[in-house]
Amino acid sequence: MPETAVRCSSLVKRFGDFTAVDNVSLDVMKGEIFGFLGPNGAGKSTTIRILCGLLAPTSGKATVNGFDVDRESESVKKSIGYMSQKFSLYDDLTVEENLDFFSGIYGVSAALRDERKSYALRMAALEAERGTTTRQLAGGWKQRLALGCAILHSPQVVFLDEPTSGVDPIARRRFWDLIYDMAQAGTTVFVTTHYMEEAEYCHRLALMYRGRVVALGSPAELKAERGPGSTMDDVFVTSIEREESARMEARP
Repeated sequence: MPETAVRCSSLVKRFGDFTAVDNVSLDVMKGEIFGFLGPNGAGKSTTIRILCGLLAPTSGKATVNGFDVDRESESVKKSIGYMSQKFSLYDDLTVEENLDFFSGIYGVSAALRDERKSYALRMAALEAERGTTTRQLAGGWKQRLALGCAILHSPQVVFLDEPTSGVDPIARRRFWDLIYDMAQAGTTVFVTTHYMEEAEYCHRLALMYRGRVVALGSPAELKAERGPGSTMDDVFVTSIEREESARMEARP
C-alpha cells in the first residue's frame, strides 16, 4: 500500500468573510507528482502555505510527513522543501554563495554541506556557473538554482508554487525533467501551475476553483470522464462551468 505523504481533511481557510480554501480533502502519495491546477485566485497558493506550516487553517486538518501542520508546524518546515512563486534568492550573491547561505538556513551539517552543494550544482547543471552572480543568470537557470536551494536538506516532500512562471517553454520542460528525477528517487513533489501542458506531466492533479477542488484524478482519468478526444482545456472549462451551474442552482 503506498505511503501517504500529504493528507488534507475538510481544510478551510477564511480571511474575514472571504473563504480562500473551501473544504479541501485529498491524499498525496510518497513519490507522487501531484499538481494543483487553476486560475489565479483559486486558492492554490493559500493551500500550499497551509501545508508548509506558514498559515494556520481556520478549520479542518492537514498532515505532511505525518506532522500536523497546525500543531507541529516547525517539524513540517524541517521536513519539506519550498520554492515560492516569487524568486527568493539573493541577486547580489553568486550561485555558490546562495547555496552556502541556504545550507545554513536549512541546518545542513558541516559534514554533509559540500556533498549536498555538489549535488545541487549537478542537478541544476550549474557547476560551470558556481561563481556567477545570480542576477546574471537567465530565468530558467535561476529557477533551477532555486530548486537546488530548496532540496539541500534532502526533504521528503517538495512544494513548488508556480515554479515555471515567466520562463520559456524549453526551460519549463527542462525544469520538469528535474521534477521527474526527484520523484523517481522517492521525493513527493506538490506543484501548482496554470499551464495546461504541465498538468499532463503530473501523476495526479486537483483542479481548484474559488477555493474548492472541482476535479481530482490522473490527467487520463479526467479527460476520459469528458469523452473521447478531450483535452485538459476541456477538463478545465467543463469543470468550472459545472461548478458555476451548481452555485447558481444553490442560490435562494
